[in-house]
Amino acid sequence: MFTGLITDMGHVRAIGGDRDKRIEFATRYDTDAIAVGASICCAGVCMTVIDKGAGWFATSATAETLSRTILGGWEAGTPVNLEQALKVGDPLGGHMVLGHVDGVARVAEVAPDGESLGLAIAAPDHLMRYIAAKGSVAVDGVSLTVNEIVEDRFAVTVIPHTRAVTTLGTLEAGRAVNLEIDMVARYVARLLGKE
Repeated sequence: MFTGLITDMGHVRAIGGDRDKRIEFATRYDTDAIAVGASICCAGVCMTVIDKGAGWFATSATAETLSRTILGGWEAGTPVNLEQALKVGDPLGGHMVLGHVDGVARVAEVAPDGESLGLAIAAPDHLMRYIAAKGSVAVDGVSLTVNEIVEDRFAVTVIPHTRAVTTLGTLEAGRAVNLEIDMVARYVARLLGKE
């Protein structure tokens, strides 16, 4: 479980493998304190640490994960939002993020909004129905509040702090992003038989 509050912006250090990929991430985390088997949210995808060293950790991404997220397009040097799993007693400052990406969305528009950044993000039809104005979404692992919905897209504002400490500050129109809808919306739809 995560909050969508990014605690490090690392980058892909190396990628290897054929069908499944071993992905190594450079990080500022104290990797001595990270256990092999721990979960780290990498651009919104919950991944298991399989190896580590000073200033880096490695994960394994299956063909399924690579096909349903933006991870398949990564290469060495790609910047990545990172968040370690919550511990009991940690503050819940964002929203409940599972790290289970629901789909890939595309940045439709980027517009300066004072010191902030306005983003319009086009999501697949089957996910738009779960997105509500003033509700929460996770974009590349970052917890954001939805400002409004217009047809097949939703608008969010990225505040200056978030622009500086996440990859969202460098997004451009056309860029693909990982999208996780709000967990509550998913379960309400299921209980109402709408899924």
